[in-house]
Amino acid sequence: MSSLISCVSWVKRGVAARHPGKYVLDDNELARVSALAHIELEDARKELEAAHKAAGTMGKGAEGEEADDVDEDEDESAWVDEDDDKADEDVTMEVDEPHKPAKSANGDDDLAEYNLDDYDEDDTMPAMGPFSNIKGLTYHRNNDEDPYITLKEDEEENEREELEILPTDNILVAAKTEDEISQLEIYVYDESEENLYAHHDLMLPSFPLCLEWLDFPPVTSPSAQATSTHPAKQFGNYIAVGTMEPEIEIWSLDVVDAMYPDMVLGRPDKTAAHVPTPLGTGKKKRKKTKHRATSSAYHVDAVLSLSWNRTHRNLLASASADRTVKLWDLTRDPTISGEGDEGQGALRSFDVHKDKVQAVQWNEKEPTVLLTGSYDRTVRTFDSRAPDAGVGAVVGADVEAIRWDPWEAHGFYVSLENGLVLNFDARALPSNLSSPSPARFTLSAHDGAASALDVNPHIRGCIVTGGTDKVVKVWNVNEDADLEKRQVSLVISRDLGVGKVFSTSWSPDDALTLAAAGSQGKLQVWDIGANAGARKALGSKLAEAGRMLKEKMGGGVVGVASDDEDSSGDEDGDE
Repeated sequence: MSSLISCVSWVKRGVAARHPGKYVLDDNELARVSALAHIELEDARKELEAAHKAAGTMGKGAEGEEADDVDEDEDESAWVDEDDDKADEDVTMEVDEPHKPAKSANGDDDLAEYNLDDYDEDDTMPAMGPFSNIKGLTYHRNNDEDPYITLKEDEEENEREELEILPTDNILVAAKTEDEISQLEIYVYDESEENLYAHHDLMLPSFPLCLEWLDFPPVTSPSAQATSTHPAKQFGNYIAVGTMEPEIEIWSLDVVDAMYPDMVLGRPDKTAAHVPTPLGTGKKKRKKTKHRATSSAYHVDAVLSLSWNRTHRNLLASASADRTVKLWDLTRDPTISGEGDEGQGALRSFDVHKDKVQAVQWNEKEPTVLLTGSYDRTVRTFDSRAPDAGVGAVVGADVEAIRWDPWEAHGFYVSLENGLVLNFDARALPSNLSSPSPARFTLSAHDGAASALDVNPHIRGCIVTGGTDKVVKVWNVNEDADLEKRQVSLVISRDLGVGKVFSTSWSPDDALTLAAAGSQGKLQVWDIGANAGARKALGSKLAEAGRMLKEKMGGGVVGVASDDEDSSGDEDGDE
């Protein structure tokens, strides 16, 4: 059984609803889903009508079910039933007395022995048997009104308790694909009990590539439509998902068993039928394919990265394999048609790269500034209000991940396919990429690609990386007094058994806790505070940040037990 987790996202404590709601497919929900999918449904209806008309012009030689169609203009009286004459010869009915049964040849009634004429005049028999007093029973409209039925209430109460999420619990969202079936798996992590368990899941239509948590209710979500409160004052618990499809889906994490997302950003009617066209001509085809014609209103290829603006909460940035970065306004209703053929699409579109844009992130200190990284081996940072005035750097390899340093407004990290991690100061970067753009320091982090990267929001100068060498590493970056040189040291490294590491992320609540996942389809939570060396290396920084150091027993790794863990633990090259 092959499975993998492509990305992981944390949800802070106290954000999730204590008792998640159940998905209800009522008339309002049907109307909302129909509005979100009206483009697809309308196209399907038109195609069906066209197919029906085409079938009507193909002649009358159809067989089977298709032969049942009748031309309305044709005179039905021209058709003659060949069996009518034969039936008239075999049976003679009494026309004047239609209610009498037919007689046999000797003149006796065939059904006389059953006395059917007196069937309804039988004397009423007294009620007997175990149900003779059924008229005296009390009826209830539903089980809730029946005092003797308590099982249903007990089941509902037990289910309510099982789904309860306490204010001290974290939520982890994992984008998992198993046997070509993709879904979002929502886990609950109880740090005090060191317990990680699956809560519920949401089915996805395509392979997921990126996740981004946000608290802004999209305008098409049921919660936003059910209240008249201004959107800026509304808060929720949502996850945005980018997949191999060009559309972006936004799901509520407070609804169990949801069947349709709260919002879909994109135009599936324009992108679903795309067939890649190979470059070149003749028998020898190049492996690369032609780029689909880009649009300023929607993506036309896979969505590789997402970033939510925590200051301007209605804004979501996306990076795509179509070489563009787009800006979305979650207060714009995508179901409303605008001028032209584009409708209410993306708010802005940026063409700052020449190849697939692998990563994008907003700057929390300067909320109008974006950082992007691409397969064209460059990184760019620019103000979304004036993208042409941006700066950048050539990094020498395909970009895997990027992160702004939350402790320094102008600093950021870049991890590359060759295993290197670079640190830059955006103020020192040139606007012309042909100019030299040296990094402040270079870290040889992994033997293979450095596919995962995150910066600790609680401890200054603490980063975590993960690579295709299956190792997760935590690094300590110390600054000299002159702030010109930085010393980087390895704090701790470990193979967490997740296979090739595709995602690593620090906890938003615990300073020394991180999550990792990868090609083995496993999610692991690692508290590095359980290691004495890590506590010693980061103890002083924890004290400076006002954080208490919690010593824990055990190895500090918490995962979810799997039924086939023993049989599949050595898959994908684990040794």
